[in-house]
Amino acid sequence: MKASLPFKYIIADKKGKNYVVFDFKDDSGKRKRKWVTTDLPADCSYKALTAKVNVIVAKFYEEFLTGRLTKVKEAPKEKEKTELSEEILSDDAECKTGFEFTAFLDYWLETIKPTLARTSHQSYTRYITRIKNYFDERYPHLLLGNLTALQLQQFYNDKYNSGLSGNSVKHYHANIHKALKYAVKMDMLDINVADKVELPKIQKFEANFYNKDELEQLFEVFKGDRLELVVHIAAYYGLRKSEIIGLKWDSVNFEEKKLTVRRKVSSTYGSGKEMIFVENQLKTESSVRTFPLIPHIEQMLIERKTLEEYYSKLLGKDFDREYDGFVCRDNFGKLITPNFVTSHFKYIIQKNKLKHIRFHDLRHSCASLLLANGVSMKAIQEWLGHSTFNVTANFYSHLDFHSKVESAETIAKVLGGDSADTEQAIHDKGSEGKKSRKSST
Repeated sequence: MKASLPFKYIIADKKGKNYVVFDFKDDSGKRKRKWVTTDLPADCSYKALTAKVNVIVAKFYEEFLTGRLTKVKEAPKEKEKTELSEEILSDDAECKTGFEFTAFLDYWLETIKPTLARTSHQSYTRYITRIKNYFDERYPHLLLGNLTALQLQQFYNDKYNSGLSGNSVKHYHANIHKALKYAVKMDMLDINVADKVELPKIQKFEANFYNKDELEQLFEVFKGDRLELVVHIAAYYGLRKSEIIGLKWDSVNFEEKKLTVRRKVSSTYGSGKEMIFVENQLKTESSVRTFPLIPHIEQMLIERKTLEEYYSKLLGKDFDREYDGFVCRDNFGKLITPNFVTSHFKYIIQKNKLKHIRFHDLRHSCASLLLANGVSMKAIQEWLGHSTFNVTANFYSHLDFHSKVESAETIAKVLGGDSADTEQAIHDKGSEGKKSRKSST
């Protein structure tokens, strides 16, 4: 929708063709709709469709300003045809029943695209694609206005019964609910039927991680590996994979001993190859953060920079300079890609028979070690770059035995059980809990 225009419009698929549907009011305040064909098939390219829609909207805007479209006619004997018009509809039912549910989901995805980070939009697209596949197979040509809560409930039940967790079903529901909420906002639906469904119980996420001894084993097996620096940064700083690969030398201040996270690198697959995206703007302000340069990491960075300069001179024109300035490259200058990090990390773990974790779980390992050694949950939130305190608390509250010990000491004192024996018993229990947690993780 174009908020700056005196009318609204959407793109709709009808009988295999794309239409632009305009929603406006005449001079008497009565709502009208006009369907204008693009003469393009439903499966045309986005680029071609966008170009045609821009032309149609511009022409419609000119006609709107002349007043011909909004003029109230007393007794029209037949529909007046304009250069653009196919038909003018004042009946809301036509708009509400003229869109297929799955076609509307595609339109909604394009509408929200400018409001999302590219990776977030990719995630939405994956879920919407699976939703469309289900409904196109189970309820072909289901109209948006005919979608029922029972159909949505059956979809969620089928997904859950197929083995998906309640958390995964919730993600499907979130996408559908947002799309239908938008349809209600645009007066395409009267109610959001997704409000009526029952969702399966959500399982609380419990992070998987390595303890100190397991991390030392991990560092040992990655000695001399292309991912050695990447793995150490992940474990020491708890950075996301995309943030580590996005580090450039301008983010490392050796004089002031600082390391700044300000960009990320992500990827997607297209035409059979991994396509790299460098994003200079992170998702939230909390994601942009500056750390003290830990001496161990500083030494590894200095060694990496020295090695890069050596190979750059040695290989000359054969040294890949496409990603000059980035820290995480191999000895030939090629950027270490997100997909390589995921797959190679898994391969090394399996090859050396270490406990299975994902690369992202190094982030959780960092947080668990901080928490076990008395770092506050608020400080961990800032260290990890979580957008809210609740995110951190939901992830790691089950590990925070230290705060429970403090609470036990406080209540013992308040209720009069503050003898030296009681306090010593609490401290002993706290120490046992910490040792148990370290051994179990």
